[in-house]
Amino acid sequence: HVQLVESGGGLVQAGGSLRLSCAAYGRTCSVAAMVWFGQAPGKERGFVAAISWFGGSTTYVDPVKGRFTISRDNAKNTVYRQMNSLKPEDTAVYYCAADKTIGTIQKGAGSWGQGTKVTVSS
Repeated sequence: HVQLVESGGGLVQAGGSLRLSCAAYGRTCSVAAMVWFGQAPGKERGFVAAISWFGGSTTYVDPVKGRFTISRDNAKNTVYRQMNSLKPEDTAVYYCAADKTIGTIQKGAGSWGQGTKVTVSS
């Protein structure tokens, strides 16, 4: 199976930037889509952004459009998420997930990472 490892989280002041990484290990041949989720303190995990592994098409939720950018490096089996102009409401544990399609990932299928915490101070 595929193992995912997130990194790049940390503490940053509002207006700052961070770049999260999600590296995939193992049998990655079955992976065609990857999704970033965020879980804010005391709230349920929610969709943030997604990318097609082969085509590179991306999808974002409205609150992060223009601030977050998701990309992938096929040679490194890694997906990146550049986060700019961070706001306190961006504070969350962010997880990446991989599976055959974005739809199946959104339904809870596929491989999931352990998460990386982002804290944005006022």
